[in-house]
Amino acid sequence: MSEPLRIVIIGGVAGGASAAARARRLSEDAQIVLFERGPQVSFANCGLPYHIGGVIPERQSLLVQTPASLKARFALDVRVLTEVLAIDRAARTVRVKDLQSGEIYEQPYDALILSPGATPIRPPLPGADDQRIFTLRNLEDMDGILGAMPSGGGGRALVVGAGYIGLELAESLRHRGLEVCLVERLPHVLGVADADMVFPLHEELLRQGVDLRLGTSVSAFEGHGDHLIARLDDGQGVSCDLVILCVGVRPETLLARESGLVLGTTGGIRVDDQMRTSDPQIFAVGDAAEVKDFVSEVPALIPLAGPANRQGRIAAEVALGRPSHYKGSQGTAICKVFGLAFGMTGLSESTLQRKEIPFRKVYLHPPQHATYFPGAHPISLKLLFEPGSGRILGAQAVGVEGVDKRIDVLAVAQRAGLTVFDLEDLELTYAPPFGSAKDAINMAGFVASNVLRGDVDLWELEELPKVSEGQFLIDVRSPSENAGGTIPGSVCIPLDTLRSQLPDLPMEKELLVFCQVGLRGYVAARLLAQKGYRVRNLSGGYRRYAMWKGTHTRFSACEGDMKEEEKG
Repeated sequence: MSEPLRIVIIGGVAGGASAAARARRLSEDAQIVLFERGPQVSFANCGLPYHIGGVIPERQSLLVQTPASLKARFALDVRVLTEVLAIDRAARTVRVKDLQSGEIYEQPYDALILSPGATPIRPPLPGADDQRIFTLRNLEDMDGILGAMPSGGGGRALVVGAGYIGLELAESLRHRGLEVCLVERLPHVLGVADADMVFPLHEELLRQGVDLRLGTSVSAFEGHGDHLIARLDDGQGVSCDLVILCVGVRPETLLARESGLVLGTTGGIRVDDQMRTSDPQIFAVGDAAEVKDFVSEVPALIPLAGPANRQGRIAAEVALGRPSHYKGSQGTAICKVFGLAFGMTGLSESTLQRKEIPFRKVYLHPPQHATYFPGAHPISLKLLFEPGSGRILGAQAVGVEGVDKRIDVLAVAQRAGLTVFDLEDLELTYAPPFGSAKDAINMAGFVASNVLRGDVDLWELEELPKVSEGQFLIDVRSPSENAGGTIPGSVCIPLDTLRSQLPDLPMEKELLVFCQVGLRGYVAARLLAQKGYRVRNLSGGYRRYAMWKGTHTRFSACEGDMKEEEKG
């Protein structure tokens, strides 16, 4: 009879706790020990901002599992407040310190799973060691932020960095009644996304009273009695009661480095598709592991809870002899920003450009459900796909409702290897309160497939400064829409009068048409092309132009384009 497999896991939360539970479900005989340096082994770190905002009122709700509950249900040996100091790969042991008693001892393993996570970056700025300056990684950080809020209510908070966590904290702190200044060094929030798709978030943040400072950084902090002054690189100062740094995370790889494990080009622990490190007996999962990007197949760090859970599960399965494989991370994520949601999957346009991956793109603004049913709101959707094949490379969406459903469908389609042509044929649920007869996903497939089939040619906003004498810009919306704002240099010829005005159009020029969201422009382009004109349409229409220019437009359902396609 063989000896029970000894599995040691370093780090809990998503990756480590998932690995431990999966290992026990596969083997009642395995000896499973989980070490966690902090006081909690499994907590909902994605819920931390929402407890700060009071949306999750009970702190206890964030505790997913405790050492006692894991021992009772899974017979796991969980040791919190215990730090692993070193890994002896030759002896297959780890040196461990009990942080309460100070005892140091050796723990043997047959399989070792590293789940150390990532550490929030704390830039070495002057004054950054002030106790009123926080990062947010665990419950203790959360408690510190809550304790630093002015006891009488009100006060002012500075959030540095407008990624997912920074945006969630800005909203949560506003819910608590604090004034919030949000500083981001990039010219737009959510650096993983494209600037044109997050402009509605800028509008929403400003509408909700957030003092949004884009394209600037903090250069120093100064303590002034009971408040702080953050000095910005534009010369201004921001007075605040507390600061939360949300400028990114760094994989925690100290143990791996010191034990000689190979690190990847991103700085994370290099693993294969079975989550094995350069030592076949050691696995790495979660935020510290360098994985393969699903679209580009290049190394990437993608610190998200969903992938970490799956990686922990796979590592446990492989350790116990199952041939499991991790198939890459898509970076599928969503963020709530007051009344809006932003979601994405796959690669952004800026990333595709940086990696020199060929792509095509389309924009559309369909409603989340039938417009004749009360409460319809548009979803602004950007779809990126491979020329020729139509392989889905990425998608981004922003709107009031329905963003999660559409991004989830596109993430599944991407994972399954579907193309934009397949999106045309997807059969999705429809009833007026929930969707449209032609869902936003179908519409994205129609628009993208039309481009690849050659039914319509597109022009891009980047061409505007170079519109030549040989081109003619036409707004096919109604005169009232045109009067409310249009693209400079265009002539308004409403779609319904276009046929009668064909003789007046210059046959020798290329016609660049646009409407409000793209549909009427497409219809105009088809009409003109069949009459012998050279014509291209603006995907996404004037609404996309407004987002691109950063002009202030209301994020509300538009008439004319959406209603034509959804009766059923």
